[in-house]
Amino acid sequence: MYHGMIGKMLKSTLIGAILLGAAQLSAVAAHAAELVMFERDGCVWCARWDRDVGPIYPKTDEAKLLPLRRINIDHNKDPALGLASPVRFTPTFVVIDQGREVGRITGYINDDAFWGLLGALAAKIAPQPPRSHI
Repeated sequence: MYHGMIGKMLKSTLIGAILLGAAQLSAVAAHAAELVMFERDGCVWCARWDRDVGPIYPKTDEAKLLPLRRINIDHNKDPALGLASPVRFTPTFVVIDQGREVGRITGYINDDAFWGLLGALAAKIAPQPPRSHI
């Protein structure tokens, strides 16, 4: 008798934990911000960004907040990202959060300018407060 009751309690607890975890994952996915790099074939400034920043970016706090997605505008004409205006120049870096454009960096001059501008855009993304698991 007790084994049956304990089994039911464990099963309902497990189901509740799974549902709570799924709800938390969907909330995280809904907030998923990203940095979208628009590039094109033969773009010299894109290649310079690749050389100066590309190897470092995945290791930064900015990459944790804004994972990089690359879109080649020569191959993908309409990425349907909720952009405020069309991308005409490459590279263009667009911060997307919750399906809308937060801001953009058009062009690339050097890594100092890029990090400063990206820092200002990243500051506009409100980090989610940590949830306690009590």
